Amino acid sequence: MDQDGADLAIRSQAGELTPYRAPARLPRPVRAVVFDLDGTLLDTERAYRAAFLETVAAFGRVLPHGAYEGLVGLPTTARRQLLPAILGADCPADAFFDSYYAIRARHLAGGIALKPGASQLLAWLQAQQVPAALSTSASAVTATSHLHAAGLAGRFNPVVTRDDVARGKPAPDSFSLAADRLGIPARDCLALEDSACGVAAAHAAGMMVVMVPDVVAPAPETVRLCAAVMDTLYDAAWLLETCRTNDRSRLRV
Repeated sequence: MDQDGADLAIRSQAGELTPYRAPARLPRPVRAVVFDLDGTLLDTERAYRAAFLETVAAFGRVLPHGAYEGLVGLPTTARRQLLPAILGADCPADAFFDSYYAIRARHLAGGIALKPGASQLLAWLQAQQVPAALSTSASAVTATSHLHAAGLAGRFNPVVTRDDVARGKPAPDSFSLAADRLGIPARDCLALEDSACGVAAAHAAGMMVVMVPDVVAPAPETVRLCAAVMDTLYDAAWLLETCRTNDRSRLRV
């Protein structure tokens, strides 16, 4: 898609935004964009949730109300640590996650769709020569597989996964490493996230954050960490384009 086509798609698909979701401009020029993967770029979180609940039922357990929402965006290492408190100390973590991954693969067997606006935003960034990186709680194996399945292989440099850092989200490590590998200060990077722990991680790394919530609505304390909260990636692209149009120098790479 050429520049005019990308801009037209962004303008035509961006929704009506409530005032707090549509600031006039971002606080600083954006020199790079760092994406989360699941729930932000890829429409996978509903399949993940369905697979987790199916696994819970298969193990004869009951998931406490609201417990799953606290797991969204966390790496499996953190989920594994939380499992005894959620499902009981006698829940076999290895067997549980082996089953979960098998069920999850079945749920994703039909393909992995992009979130609305992802293609258009990536086309806009490419046309503007703004680098796009990835910071994900997924393993390198999963991230590579899902990017290939979604037709996004090779679109991000760098790709930072949970295997690259000692601490996963909500620690800032993966976003800090992405900025280091980009060679761009974190404060000049915009992070796109769907989860509270991802927002916390990006904010702690010093990045500007735009949240596009997926399966969990943001709490007020999460919203306060964001430059904006948008409904879709079309709207995030609209924000970037609006900032560039209002003051082209602010988004100059």
